[in-house]
Amino acid sequence: MGEPAPPVTLGRRPKPREGRPSAPRPTVSRRREVSHASARSLLMTVLGEYALPRDKPVWTSMLVEVLGILDIEEKSARQALARSAAEGWVVSERVGRRVRWSLTPPGRRLLTEGADRIYAFGREERRWNGQWLMLIVSVPEAKRDLRHRLRTRLTWAGFGSPVAGVWVSPDLSRQREAQQIVSELGLDAQAMSFTAAYGEVGEQESMVARSWDLTDLKDRYEDFIDRFTGLHPTGGRAVLRAQTELVHEWRRFPFLDPQLPAELLPAKWSGTKAAELFHHKHVDWRPEAQQYWDDIVEAEEAG
Repeated sequence: MGEPAPPVTLGRRPKPREGRPSAPRPTVSRRREVSHASARSLLMTVLGEYALPRDKPVWTSMLVEVLGILDIEEKSARQALARSAAEGWVVSERVGRRVRWSLTPPGRRLLTEGADRIYAFGREERRWNGQWLMLIVSVPEAKRDLRHRLRTRLTWAGFGSPVAGVWVSPDLSRQREAQQIVSELGLDAQAMSFTAAYGEVGEQESMVARSWDLTDLKDRYEDFIDRFTGLHPTGGRAVLRAQTELVHEWRRFPFLDPQLPAELLPAKWSGTKAAELFHHKHVDWRPEAQQYWDDIVEAEEAG
């Protein structure tokens, strides 16, 4: 759940020309999406959603079974466990001929922080006083790797860039994080920051559109809504699968969404509906999904 997903820079899509109908929003192919799903990423979602709250070791066979419910083959499931152990998130313990897994302290901390972020995301509407944080920092064209690292980290922190070398955020509390980023990249000597209201030259809406690709983010939210709105699983196995996939898909949005205040978002913003859907479904499915996990634990212990 709290796996440190790579920071994502939202790609830009060409805007439709005036006078022409907008192209229909592409439909996400579930077959393609599942085939590219990371077994390790799904493993971390499973551990965060079910193992973390119980803080008890989990048998290999049980994790293989649960990942199998999510269409992950046994070989891939075992490889995901091995990779997670190599990265220090889980540790194995042999009990007779069987092996069970526990979260390490770093793994537990990682998943706890991830859970806090995921379950809090989208619950509260952010208030805004109209003030902007502006960061000016330029990196020579020759230092492309450094430019990429700066862009990646600032984008992950919710900043947008309306023009080269200028980054903006409506969240003034991001100033300390921006300072840490430029310092760690050795750019603090040439960086400057300002806090101010938008002036009278140009339009604030235009600056927002140039800084963040809200069209792409809107499409992602609507894909999430389309996928889970009509989903009504029955039976513990189906509910566990639906709940895990719900959390797995939602965990991406805190990294994709700059969490702009309502004043800067399009009317009827799909992110609001997606958040309501996630929290409703998660509460609705949680008891049966958690009970099915406990049933598997009981069966494993008895066997």
